[in-house]
Amino acid sequence: MSPRGGSPAPDDEGRPGPRGKRGGKSGGKPGAKPGDRSSKPTGRQTGKRRTDRDGAGSDRGGSGSREGAGGRGGSSEGENGTAARPARGRPKPTRSRGVVRGRDATPPREVTRPDPGHFLYGRNPIREAIRAGRRPVHRVWATTSAAREPWLEGVLVEAADGDWLTERAGTDAHQGLCADVGEYPYVEGASLLEKPNPLIVALDEVQDPQTLGAIARTAEAVGATGLVLPRHRSAEVTPAAAKASAGAVEHLPIAQVRNIADFLGDAKGAGCWVYGAAAKGAPYRSPDYTGGVVLVMGAEGKGLRPRVQQMCDAIVALPLRGRIESLNVSAAAAALLYAVLDAR
Repeated sequence: MSPRGGSPAPDDEGRPGPRGKRGGKSGGKPGAKPGDRSSKPTGRQTGKRRTDRDGAGSDRGGSGSREGAGGRGGSSEGENGTAARPARGRPKPTRSRGVVRGRDATPPREVTRPDPGHFLYGRNPIREAIRAGRRPVHRVWATTSAAREPWLEGVLVEAADGDWLTERAGTDAHQGLCADVGEYPYVEGASLLEKPNPLIVALDEVQDPQTLGAIARTAEAVGATGLVLPRHRSAEVTPAAAKASAGAVEHLPIAQVRNIADFLGDAKGAGCWVYGAAAKGAPYRSPDYTGGVVLVMGAEGKGLRPRVQQMCDAIVALPLRGRIESLNVSAAAAALLYAVLDAR
């Protein structure tokens, strides 16, 4: 036993043991008697050594030595070629964005906003574009759940997460699907007039794509021949319009003309009757809607422009029994189109 404050007691080989440090043959604290509990490694120390994954060996008799650890008293944390202590916690799994269905493809990385004329989002617009076959669907980006849609069989589908699709589409209404498609196939206005007894909807400077989509959906549902838009100061078939139409724009022929009033003159020359919708006019059931018919709807709040209204054979109006002074354009178009369908 060493005197108080003196040097540590020598070990079995006559060498002083390390002070306050594990390892060596004597180990423990200076001045500890053989067999004393203080000379044995604590449960915390042994637990730590047992959890080391470097296969360095086990403790013997609490001496602190370790076989295969690169020497007596050697540390297992990155020294002498041994492995470092493993990080605490469960490793975070990585997410794969590989191909869900179709040929090998590179996972999407670009998030720049695409050309609206070559882009669709939402289940119905993309599905109807595939069904109609009027423009090519080059590839589809889809979440894992959306990629299971059976109508995507045979289509090149690339995996993408919802955040990427939202940034790509500019809206969170994509329903897990976006698509790269061909340019929208507008038709010539004259081709609509060549159909027998056509039913055509003409929109006079309707600039809201949501309204355009809603009217196109109703027009396609009643079996209209087509829809006519002016080239300027009017909404076009955009991804938002296609989404609002639930894909109806992929089936309904839509024409862009230079001037709506001139088109109405051509329609009258082809034997069609032209009816404009306004707040004040004849009861909407009074005209004879058989034969060729062009129904003209004006912009929200502005209505029909004077020259367009002059080209109409009659102005019809819907009855309003409540306190609201008017309907929105898409609701009025729906009521009038079904009145025409009922009369025909």
